[in-house]
Amino acid sequence: MALFLPLSNAPRLMRQCSRVVTTQLQASRNYADMPLTFASPSEVFFKEENVRQIDATTLSSTVGILPNHVPMLGVLKPGVVRVVVDESVTRNIFVSSGSLTVNPDGSVQILAEEATDVANLDAAAAERDSMLLKTQHQQLQRIRNVWRKI
Repeated sequence: MALFLPLSNAPRLMRQCSRVVTTQLQASRNYADMPLTFASPSEVFFKEENVRQIDATTLSSTVGILPNHVPMLGVLKPGVVRVVVDESVTRNIFVSSGSLTVNPDGSVQILAEEATDVANLDAAAAERDSMLLKTQHQQLQRIRNVWRKI
């Protein structure tokens, strides 16, 4: 009977050990422990940098990602991805499309087809380029109509 008594305490001992290990792991991680890698073919925005929050729009929904987020995969819609680095630093990056991966270890990868910092976008330049393209398109239409008559 004395042999079975220590074995009956085994589940309680295992629970206590797992609590200690969990507490130690939580103490070693701080709130902003979410490594982010964010890149496009032409630029790397973040390379395994710890961030606090990521807000992105996928084909299925808008996603807010915090540390310890459930693992997931998503396809990014064209739009702005908001990255909160800390209380005072937030970066807004426009992406044309891409993929979003939240790994089981808590790290996040965003791979964009085309991406640029929103601060680099110039609405006036985009409007000028749009007008230029419309003018060129109209000229090509006129040339095509002339060729049809020949």
